[in-house]
Amino acid sequence: MQVYRVGGAVRDRLLGLPVKDIDWVVVGATPQQMLNLGYQAVGKDFPVFLHPKTHQEYALARLERKSGHGYTGFEVDASVNVTLEEDLLRRDLTINAIAEDEHGNLIDPYGGQADLAAKVLRHVSPAFAEDPVRILRLARFAARFGFSVAPETMALMRKMVVDGEVDHLVAERVWQEMAKGLMEDQPSLMFEILRECGALARIAPEIDALWGVPQRADYHPEVDTGVHVMLVLDYTAAQSWPLATRFAALCHDLGKAKTPQDVLPRHIMHEARGVPLVEALCQRLRVPSDCKDLAVLTCREHTLVHTAQQLRPETVLALLMRCDALRRPERFRQLLDACLADARGRYQFELCDYPQHAYLLQMRAAAAAVDAGAIAAQCSNPKEIAAAVEAARVAAIAEFKKLSSDKP
Repeated sequence: MQVYRVGGAVRDRLLGLPVKDIDWVVVGATPQQMLNLGYQAVGKDFPVFLHPKTHQEYALARLERKSGHGYTGFEVDASVNVTLEEDLLRRDLTINAIAEDEHGNLIDPYGGQADLAAKVLRHVSPAFAEDPVRILRLARFAARFGFSVAPETMALMRKMVVDGEVDHLVAERVWQEMAKGLMEDQPSLMFEILRECGALARIAPEIDALWGVPQRADYHPEVDTGVHVMLVLDYTAAQSWPLATRFAALCHDLGKAKTPQDVLPRHIMHEARGVPLVEALCQRLRVPSDCKDLAVLTCREHTLVHTAQQLRPETVLALLMRCDALRRPERFRQLLDACLADARGRYQFELCDYPQHAYLLQMRAAAAAVDAGAIAAQCSNPKEIAAAVEAARVAAIAEFKKLSSDKP
């Protein structure tokens, strides 16, 4: 029985990155031997055990044989005869197929260290094509490390898309990998790779359709809508903003592209056109409600937010109420963050001033400062309360607007 550290823990140590989770593979042991040593069995599809003291996961070395479509169609062989090299051969990328023994010696039969040095993502074997989730994982690793994709690996991924393997991905797994990729340092790389191999058109056609859509060159130096959205997305990553804000940035311009899911005529404003597309994307990928709600809000309101200082007090209040800004100030701030990213996510404008962000937060504070309870107590007719509170909030916003415009 031999135990090796494998996968991401070895890769990250070689890259000089913090090691978070450690995966272990056990060669030459049976499930009963692991149980006799005090390990607790937890694996369903293949034998995985928890260490009796550290509770880290130890998996028996195994072979996998394709038996169906998607990422679940596999038969597993975890017998004592499976070697370390065979276990490493079934892994996705060479950089994840490096093992380390108890003495710190590296076992690297497939050139993972060379690919780490070259900053290249390369599949270990043709078995990569048996699991479409690996396309998503590779794209996510590109976003994390900034690595390029080996030409033969890109060719294999394109073939997987053509063969329909990507069509068998389940929505929850697509969202899981996409959400992780959105939280990487350069999430745009994930979408660029998914688009290059053709997978993005299958899993998120609404996003894929953004490329090739022109924009006004005087306002968008990057011209292409897809390029702009990627710049916006990377800006949110540079600010370390949360997942919901990043997803909202990704979806804010969906209404600009013509897609097979078009539900409104082309003359309708792109914000209105975009909302049904955001909702369709979220429904298909089972996107959590917090991400969906902010994405819909941002798609619908971002153009109006950009014109905040030209809005009448009544329009400002209507915007605040549609956004539920008085009751949900943090989500409103996230909306404004996504709008700020939209303004700065373009060539040459990365540091442009965006006073709308602070302006609308101050407008919200002015409206929230109105004592609705006191106004209600003064109204003899309950039916007049709502109108009285609204009038007081409009007056508070108007007063703040006047004061802000009077400042030199």
